[in-house]
Amino acid sequence: MKTKISLLFILFAFMAVSASAQTATTDEKKEQPTFWIPDNVLPATEHYDGGKEGMYEFISKEMKYPALAKRNRVMGEAIIGFTINEDGSTSGFKVLRNPGAGTGEEALRIARLLKFNAPGYALNVSIPIKFKL
Repeated sequence: MKTKISLLFILFAFMAVSASAQTATTDEKKEQPTFWIPDNVLPATEHYDGGKEGMYEFISKEMKYPALAKRNRVMGEAIIGFTINEDGSTSGFKVLRNPGAGTGEEALRIARLLKFNAPGYALNVSIPIKFKL
């Protein structure tokens, strides 16, 4: 009888320790943004209001996942190439990498909505737009 009670007490103690370890919070966790930002710095982000974070926040708000891509569970990274002209206008859009199922066309639509400040010189850039289910 004493063995059963001892075993039961040890089991409850173990459960209490494991439950408290799961609920403990650490201050070291970084708060991640809800949108994806690539690690490397893109030259186009220097000329966008809000910088890299502002540009990818705009992209995440405007992105509408294509129905065909949802149905076929297509995900990946579409890369769009374009030119930022001297006055900040954009031209020469083309899809460099297309995961398929309408994702490249959606990325192209979003890239055409981006508004840049005038860099004072022409700049050929390409930006990645990530589609993930």
